[in-house]
Amino acid sequence: MKRILIIGGVVVAIVALIVFNKMTSKKSDLNTFAEVKKGLFEITVSNSGELIAEKSIDIKGPEINPGSERVFQGMSHGMHAMDLKIQDIVPEGTVVKDGDYIAQLDRSSYSNTLKDELENLKTMQNNVDMKILDTAVVLTNQRDDIRNQKYVMEEASITLEQSKYEPPAKIRQAETALDKAKRTLNQKIKGYSLIVAQNLADLNRLKMRLSRQTRLVNDLQDFLKKFSISAPSSGMIIYKKDRNGTKRKAGSTINPFDRVIATLPDLSSMISRVYINEIEISKVKIGQKANITVDAFPGKAFTGSVFTIANIGEQLPNSDSKMFEVQLKVDGSNPELRPSMTTGNKIIIKTFNDAVYIPAECVHTGTDSIPFVYVKNNTKQVVLLGESNEKNIIVEKGLEPGTSIYITRPENPEKFRMAGEEIISLIKAKK
Repeated sequence: MKRILIIGGVVVAIVALIVFNKMTSKKSDLNTFAEVKKGLFEITVSNSGELIAEKSIDIKGPEINPGSERVFQGMSHGMHAMDLKIQDIVPEGTVVKDGDYIAQLDRSSYSNTLKDELENLKTMQNNVDMKILDTAVVLTNQRDDIRNQKYVMEEASITLEQSKYEPPAKIRQAETALDKAKRTLNQKIKGYSLIVAQNLADLNRLKMRLSRQTRLVNDLQDFLKKFSISAPSSGMIIYKKDRNGTKRKAGSTINPFDRVIATLPDLSSMISRVYINEIEISKVKIGQKANITVDAFPGKAFTGSVFTIANIGEQLPNSDSKMFEVQLKVDGSNPELRPSMTTGNKIIIKTFNDAVYIPAECVHTGTDSIPFVYVKNNTKQVVLLGESNEKNIIVEKGLEPGTSIYITRPENPEKFRMAGEEIISLIKAKK
């Protein structure tokens, strides 16, 4: 019985060894050989990207009204040119309704400015009030002088009338006194007009300064009210990205030329934004189809087409060559897609149906630059090549589908016999 068990164990071990050797041999074949395939062949341009909404509403910081800009420019604080700091902002991805709170900008600098300008306004208002009082006093005194001078002139007129029976010298003296009183009255009346005009001019000048200061204070107050940002409509908050890819959040600043704090994207139409290097951008055309994957949904595939191509390249971080922004419009609408999701993008440049193709690494060349492959039947097969993509290359002549070829150079390549020499003339003619 024991002997039978030993024999059975040996048999099992032998069978297991045979199976293992076959599996190892198959694995070795898989690592050594590739099969010539026939089917759909695509030439593509690929790169990763991110989703953005085709349309979105920008949520912006406050803007100085054009009518107030000249007033602000006269301020020492230079409000029209200062950056604004985001003090607080709701978390990215927050769903808001029209009018909901979004963010608060730091208003400390401008609150101090408003305080100073309110003090200036108070001083100017006091100056206007004092000028009105001073003008009233001055004009009252001038009117009293005119009234008194009229009394002097009446007395001189009475004296002249009563002197008609006096000697001529007395009459002449009375006439001179009356004439002098008239001239003095006329001078006081003219002087009163000049004083009125001068005081009115001074008062109007003060009132104009007061009006400008009042407008400045009102504009400052309106400007500071806008530091509390509300949602212009319903949607999902997405932080604004600077050109370097940094998101604007609490502590970030916005400048007068780019006041966007966040966006409310329209999620019904999404764009995959991808950057293509300057070497491949000439292949990309508007309308070309694209296959899109999203890292957040492995196994799911989306389709799209080239929507826009930038005319000018950019120097992106960690890139030695210029990159051109290409936008791919995703077909249909999918509620799962969200802005800023990472995408894999494959733009289909050309498509060949029923093409015969092999891995590009299987192709070798000699000193004469004639391409060939090593076939499993120990032949060195010359091939006429067509177009290629990132991994494979089309074989126009020399190979049949299903043929096994070496992926790398075999151990004894000199033992392989040459085949397909008649194709060499076609290769040279194609060059």
